Amino acid sequence: MDALTAPMTDAIDTRRERFALLLGQHRGLLRKIAWGFSDCPADRADLEQDMAAQLWAVFPAWDGKRPFATWAYRVALNVCLSGRRATQVRGGSAMRAPGRGSTAADSQADDDSAHDPLDQLVDPGATPEQIAQQRDLHRVIAGLDPLNRALLLLWLDDLPQREIGDVLGLSESNVGVRIHRLKARLRTELEP
Repeated sequence: MDALTAPMTDAIDTRRERFALLLGQHRGLLRKIAWGFSDCPADRADLEQDMAAQLWAVFPAWDGKRPFATWAYRVALNVCLSGRRATQVRGGSAMRAPGRGSTAADSQADDDSAHDPLDQLVDPGATPEQIAQQRDLHRVIAGLDPLNRALLLLWLDDLPQREIGDVLGLSESNVGVRIHRLKARLRTELEP
């Protein structure tokens, strides 16, 4: 085991350094998950901060038996899903999923209202046709329920079905069935 994946039994300073390194390597993961749960830049920033704080709070429990990314996905997705449930139970409005329920007032309130929030996710070196395809894909993802959205994001990150199941608390066979259905939906919704 290397220094980054050794069990968390070292002094607090070493633990902080190890956490900072791992979080830095996986910051994009948090950004992508936050995007998947909100189209509001302020909400996304809050989600990223909440996910990082929760990862730090439970970091001593990470034993290094599974990859940090898999463990971080699970913690981060639980933060997002728990936040949605808590907001709905309190009777408030949950964070808007990208592409859903935005109003003109919401757009004016966003710092980057002049730009499509999907611009941050598309490959800057892509052709105009590829950019349009990436935007269409992200809009379809935004229209999914939170569980299927999380599952699809994990699958698009090339995680094996077993790991996706571990992260989401689903059986490997259930993940396979859901992926098959999601692929069919993508084919239908992305047909020219």
